[in-house]
Order: sequence, then C-alpha cells, then structure tokens
Amino acid sequence: MSSDGTTGTPHHVSMDFSKNATEQPEPLKAEVKGNIPSWLQGTLLRNGPGIFSVGDTSYNHWFDGMSIMHSFSFKDGEVTHRSRFLRGDTYKANMESNRIVVSEMGTMAYPDPSKNFIVKAITFLNHTVPDFTDNGASNFIKYGQDYFATSETNYIRKIDPVTLETLDKVDYMKFLPANLASSHPHYDKDGNAYNMGTSIADKGKTKYMLFKVPALSQKDKDKNVLALKNVQVICSVPCRSLLTPSYYHSFGMTDNYFIFIEQPFKLDIVKMATAYMRGVNWASCLKFHPEDNTLIHLIDRKTGKEVETKYYTEAIVVYHHVNAFEVDGHVVFDVIAYKDNSLYEMFYLSKLKDNQGHHDQSYSKPSYKRFAIPVRPSQGAAIGENVVKVKCTTASAVKEKEGKLVCQAEVLCEGLELPRINYDLNGKSHRFVYGNCVEQSVLAKEIGKFDIESKQLLTWSEDHCWPSEPVFVPRPDGEAEDDGVVLASVINTNPDQSNFILILDGRTFKEVARGYVNTDLQKDMHGFFIPFGN
Repeated sequence: MSSDGTTGTPHHVSMDFSKNATEQPEPLKAEVKGNIPSWLQGTLLRNGPGIFSVGDTSYNHWFDGMSIMHSFSFKDGEVTHRSRFLRGDTYKANMESNRIVVSEMGTMAYPDPSKNFIVKAITFLNHTVPDFTDNGASNFIKYGQDYFATSETNYIRKIDPVTLETLDKVDYMKFLPANLASSHPHYDKDGNAYNMGTSIADKGKTKYMLFKVPALSQKDKDKNVLALKNVQVICSVPCRSLLTPSYYHSFGMTDNYFIFIEQPFKLDIVKMATAYMRGVNWASCLKFHPEDNTLIHLIDRKTGKEVETKYYTEAIVVYHHVNAFEVDGHVVFDVIAYKDNSLYEMFYLSKLKDNQGHHDQSYSKPSYKRFAIPVRPSQGAAIGENVVKVKCTTASAVKEKEGKLVCQAEVLCEGLELPRINYDLNGKSHRFVYGNCVEQSVLAKEIGKFDIESKQLLTWSEDHCWPSEPVFVPRPDGEAEDDGVVLASVINTNPDQSNFILILDGRTFKEVARGYVNTDLQKDMHGFFIPFGN
C-alpha cells in the first residue's frame, strides 16, 4: 500500500490473450497525431493468432490460434487499417463444425463424442501421418509476385495484400519433399527467395533442404505462374538422426554462404505418429536434449556443398537469426539464443493468463549472441588454439582436433527478441538491431534499438501499452543504416484510449507520429512491409 492509502492498482484493462478477435475488413482511416513522413508509402502486413475458441472447444496454446491478418497502409501522410481472418481449410472446417476439428501443434482435436466409429477411425488415420493445418498465423512470405500467409507446415495460403482476402492453398509437397518449412525466408536484390524445409523419412532419409524460389521472368509474370513451380533445391543436409530432425525457425545467409544451426531441440517422428492415440499434443514430441551439442552447418551457396570443417557449440535453442556477414575469411553470424526450450511452455494460454507481465521464475531470457567461424582454419593451428582472427568480436572457435572447432559466442546483450535490421544490410555487417525488450517476461512492454558498437539501448514504452515486433523501413536513398522509421502496432489497455500504429524515427528512436485505430488489435507474431509499387 502506498503512503496515500491507495493500493496502487492501476485502473487499466489487462490483456486477455484468449479473447477472440473481431475482424475489420473495410478500410478504416486512422486518426493521425504528429506527422507521418511523406516518403513513407506502402503497407505493413502483420500476422498472428486471433481465434482461440470455437463453440465449446478452445486451443491450449497461443501459437495455435487461427490467424488474423492486419494491414496498415501509408499514403501521403495518412494511414488506413483493415483486418481479416485467414479463411483457409482449417478455418472453414472448424467454423462449419462449430468446434475445433483440425489439430495444431499444441492442441489435439478429437471428433465430437457423438460421431460414429468410421469418423473416429478416419480421424485417427489422418493423425498417424499428420496432414497438417493451413492456419498460417506466423508470418508472410513473398514468392515471385505473390504473398502468402505461413506457419511452418507444408501448406501456405496465398493472400491479397490489399484486401487481405484468402486465395489459393499451396502445398510445398507438390514442388519439393518438404513436410515442414521455415516462415523466415531470405530475399536477395533480384527478388529471389531462399528458404529451408525438412523432408521426413522420404526414401528412407530425413534431411534438411535449402531451396531457392527464383524471381519470375516477365513471361511468367504475364501468365501469372506460381513462382514455386521453378523451385531449385540448392543443398540437402542429412539429419544427424533419421527419426529426430531438429526444429528450426530461421537460418542465416551471406553473399556466399548459408548458416544452419542443427540444435538439440528435436521432433520425435515416431512419438508424433502415436501422439493422437496417446492423447497428447504434437508439441510434447518436441524435446530439448541439454546433454547434446549444437552443430553449425556452413553451406557454400555456389556449390551447394557443406564446408569441410565441423563447427560445434553448446546446447542452445535459437528461433531467430539476426544477420550474418563475411569478414577476412570468417563468417560472423548473430542469433537470439536460449539456454533451454522453456519459451514454448510460456505461451500456453493458462500460463499467459497467470503471468501477465510479471516475472516468471521459470522464464529463461534470451541472449543476443555473436558467433565467428573461420571458413578455412589454418592447418598449422595447435590443438586448443583459438583460430578466430577478426577484430569485430571476442567470439572464439577452438581447435579440438583437425577439422573440428568448438565455438564460443560473444554475448552482445540480454533480453532482446523478435530482432529486425535494416534489411538492405542483410548479409552485410550491421550496427543496429531493433527488437522487443523481454527482460522479465515473454510479453514485451517496450521496444528497443540496440547499437552493437556502443552497446547502447534506446527504448520506447508507454504505460499500459504493449508494442508488437518493430519493423524498420529505410528511407528511399537514405545514407545512414538507421535513416528510416520503425513501425510497431501497439495495444493500448488504458481506459477510453484506442490502439495505435506507432512511427518512430530510426535514428533517435523518438516518436514521429501515431495513428489511432478505433478497432481491436491483437498480440501478434511477425510483420512484412511492402513498399508502394511492389
């Protein structure tokens, strides 16, 4: 109790994570406060879970919720918002049955108890070799000239980036044997996309594939060809163990190399096949093995071959790569790393309800780590010698034996997640990273700009406001790396106040403008900015 006799309880609404969203498909003009720079022309798409219960059934895990897409379109100093549910097969089946009938990673769907034996038997068979969901609630991907809502299954859903309407369902398996695929591809200056997929027990082998979806030729553009038709597998990396492939959420790319972290966070395929019968969710088949090491694969983009040296580090769990670049015969790569897999557990809806922004004892906060690996370590190095010879980091790689290095990262900062950079510097040395500050809990109350050189962290926050992942948009023809703006959608739980889209100056991290939207916003996952003209 405070000295004035009040309990100090703030009069604001707490966040209800399991509340179903309402969509707002008609464009709604935001009320702008401040001045949106005239050069900011384009659309920010954001994706995340929005429906958590259907009829009498509900999802257990926040990641499982059915997707709601939001768009914020910037034009001539104004901003327009709209939102729509992703109406895929999962959405339609659940809504038609008025119950959850499609299983997600954290929630198994069982048939209505009144259904007959045949229905139950078919449902069981569908779960032994899972036919996954098309609920793409994690991110957006651009292949060719098309935009897709994506999670990490073999299904992606084409969308209209203007109206947010749901279009064709696309199955990766029709083009390459990918049962799972990442929701964080890379793009080069020519419009080619690069992504990773896992091929499970295909012809008796489980492997990771790095693939390229080439930009469309003018002829193909005119014919509206699906860019995935021209997919090229650049490299296949055999899985360390046939029936337990590693989980990954992203990978790194430089001008000449891909970086893939095969971490001891593994999916047990046999357990997945029997999960339904055992009455457990698929997420329970994902296990962290702290006794194992982490293998870092460095793949030559031109030859599609792995570099001969083997690079290892301690057991870590990485969801997000920040960036990677080459310097003096080394590949330097930055990741957000955890010491265990407790992050997934934090997002069970029961847990989110209990821990709203309070410090949870079991929370393992992320570290922003920088690794450096020499591509061709000198043959003459002694056993036990650090063979990293670059100035930009204190990270080391110690020779254990010929052809095997044990890598130790440099910790650049703690408690930063959902990292974004000026993507024009993807694959090049960067200085600034924008992200969510998650010191205390998975729920960010502030966003930050981290300067790698000075180690300075600039932050933005406001009482009872919950910002999304910040997305950096460079000013066209901007000179400096941080010349641009940072966009974040903000849930405002102050009474009688609207949610808003926030625009910060990329350099000073001070507010430039905000656009109040008189509608619901949700905590979401990832965003994608489409410049006007794309």
